[in-house]
Amino acid sequence: MAFLSFLGRLLFVSVFILSAYQEFNEFGADGGPAVKALKPKFNIFSKHVATQTGIQVPRVEMKHLIMGAIVMKSLGSLLFVFGSTFGAIILLLHQAISAPILYDFYNYEAEKKEFNQLFVKFTQSLALLGALLFFIGMKNSIPNRSPKKKDCIFCITPIP
Repeated sequence: MAFLSFLGRLLFVSVFILSAYQEFNEFGADGGPAVKALKPKFNIFSKHVATQTGIQVPRVEMKHLIMGAIVMKSLGSLLFVFGSTFGAIILLLHQAISAPILYDFYNYEAEKKEFNQLFVKFTQSLALLGALLFFIGMKNSIPNRSPKKKDCIFCITPIP
């Protein structure tokens, strides 16, 4: 059972590991193609947040965001594979932050082709988010096992 659990976690994080590896290889001095794809989406997201909430999103360098995403995916995946709740929380934060920015289906009309493509990817991202929440919930619901106290057959009192 432990091996199957480990294998399941390994297969789950393969999405994050492969994505981080690809972004790292393409990163370069300017941040690579991920910066070019993220910049307009982040600007639209920032304007959307500012108009809806009145809160200004701080200006950041896109290559710093990409490097942060690479670190979050790598570190979270490594910890998650070994059953760490902290690793799951890191991946959960990554998904919660990146999904609304990357898959901005809400900026398109429902009849457009882009809407359907982005909406499907967004729902897949929500499924990953749900799996991470499920893992954290299950991990927290399992009581910690304490070793059973055994009586010593040669002792008068039980061993604590």
